Amino acid sequence: MDCLTCREALSARLDGEAEPVEQARTDDHLAECQSCRGWQARAARSARLLRVRPVPRVPDLTARILDEAPLPARIPGLVPRTLLGLVAVAQLGLALAQIFGTGPSSHGEHGGGPLSLHLFNESTAWNLALGIGFYWAAWRPRGASGLLPVLTGFVVVLLGYSAHDLITGAAPLSRVLGHALVLAGWLLLIILRRALRDPAPGDKAAEDTARRLDLADEPPLADPGAADQPGTGRHLRPAGRHHAA
Repeated sequence: MDCLTCREALSARLDGEAEPVEQARTDDHLAECQSCRGWQARAARSARLLRVRPVPRVPDLTARILDEAPLPARIPGLVPRTLLGLVAVAQLGLALAQIFGTGPSSHGEHGGGPLSLHLFNESTAWNLALGIGFYWAAWRPRGASGLLPVLTGFVVVLLGYSAHDLITGAAPLSRVLGHALVLAGWLLLIILRRALRDPAPGDKAAEDTARRLDLADEPPLADPGAADQPGTGRHLRPAGRHHAA
């Protein structure tokens, strides 16, 4: 084996590639050729310089970050959640009063017919579902976004029908005012959704603090091309088809 083939095999070995000749032949040549052994040592040092570099010094900013960090922000939407919980209790109480026949709507108001009885049961089920939905949104405020589309449509239609019934005298004012709980719950859901969507004051302060952090003392990262500079080693160049210097 000549030196050129041996050094090509050694270059492939350092790169983790398949050698062009049998490894035993390369080792036999290395045992006899001092020049190739020196070339292998220099190539190994150059390869290490390319693969292993000192880690740049990073300043410890823990104390500064803790000193400038804002205080924990208050729980977003706490007031509307509390009020929505009270509306949920009132709405559930209204539904239970209808179920047990003690509420403002009773079977007698509908004449006792099968259709009137079904409408009464449907109203009761709707009031009960609203109370459960309000309670769920107060407990899990992220659920407010899911309730709003359906409830918004219901409130718009309900307001239209309520205004018509008041004008025509089909329903007394006391009966229409019973829908105030639904309206209050709808408004609280909107307020709660906005409170969760807008960033808390503490979050804005944290962003401002991050912008103010002065990293001027941080040393620059090591130059990736430093290994090419004189005195720091050289890139390992393929030895295939090149004459030794």
